Amino acid sequence: MKKVRLTITVTVFTGAVLLMGATVFSGCSSKQPEQASGGFAAPPQGGAPAAGGWGPPPSGDAGAQAAPPSGDAGAQGGAPAAGGWGPPPSGDAGAGQAAPPAGGFGGFGGFEMPAFAVNTTPAVQGQVRDYLALTGDIVAGSTVDVYSDTAGKVSRVYVSLGDRVNRNQAIVEVDPSRPGTTYMASVVRAPVSGTLVALPAITGMTVSQQVPLARVAAGSALEVRVYVAERFISKMAVNLPCEVSLDAYPGEVFQGSVAELAPVVDPASRTMEVKINVSNTGGRLKSGMFAKVRIFTEIRENTVKIPAAALIERFGQTYIFVAEQDPMTPGALIAKMRNIVPGIRIDDVLEVRQGLAPDEDVLIKGHAQLFEGSRINVVERVPPLSAN
Repeated sequence: MKKVRLTITVTVFTGAVLLMGATVFSGCSSKQPEQASGGFAAPPQGGAPAAGGWGPPPSGDAGAQAAPPSGDAGAQGGAPAAGGWGPPPSGDAGAGQAAPPAGGFGGFGGFEMPAFAVNTTPAVQGQVRDYLALTGDIVAGSTVDVYSDTAGKVSRVYVSLGDRVNRNQAIVEVDPSRPGTTYMASVVRAPVSGTLVALPAITGMTVSQQVPLARVAAGSALEVRVYVAERFISKMAVNLPCEVSLDAYPGEVFQGSVAELAPVVDPASRTMEVKINVSNTGGRLKSGMFAKVRIFTEIRENTVKIPAAALIERFGQTYIFVAEQDPMTPGALIAKMRNIVPGIRIDDVLEVRQGLAPDEDVLIKGHAQLFEGSRINVVERVPPLSAN
């Protein structure tokens, strides 16, 4: 008895049937095999092909079958009909697959590139300001300490802390008398007009000529005293504009300017003292307040700026993506790469010196994995930056 089993392995991909391989198992027998259910009959002995079919080679080797004259056996998926290969029998679950559609497999011929969701914003032409953020204390712009001409005891205090005094106005009275001797009291007067910012004198205390009895801040001007790190000294200059903000007045900004630079650097802290004049309209600022200061070291006008999130730095290149019309598909957008020369970068705002024009739509989100010519879909248009 002789049995022949033909196993055909197929893989279905996008509607196409690919022939992977076939294995033929055979044995030796002197009898003709019978037709198997769902299979096919072995070719007749003698090497002569049946009508319209094919058989073993003339040498009689049943294991080496000749190729069919036409068509691909693996592509038919069924048993051979009488006289040749035919359609698969009814009920054969593994056969009868449809031919691939016109245009080829998915991804070849008729394949449409996907669109990436992105956010864009237009480039703006305006002002970019680079600044140095510091903290410091508000101090009186000019102070004068008041001393007594004689030693003795404070017998009377004429003023209170914070009072406005005029030049030669009495501040305290000192009695120089000692046991057994009596002297006329000495009146200590203000040397300048201003505000009393310190008044250590107390009635009854003993003082000498070296102990200050009061401190007068001349005028109403106040200063902010800050300390700049050594690496930023080259950016400092007199008259640089400043903005001062205080926790006491949230949301308010007081204008000022750099008034004085220290001639030396503190070797212990490696900092330089900087004094800033600040406007004190209404007298709301008080000496001793904690201040946050911005010293504007560089201001550029009429320059192109964009959100810093648009910048991509990769493989030694600095570039951005802009949205442009697809020349091949009307109404569609694609991402175009632009090499730029960046400038000042501060507060998530980037200055673009070269490579970008105002009002061009710049990609700021969803662009990290794009490449030149990628199809994009703008899901949100972010309002532009302020020009100032």
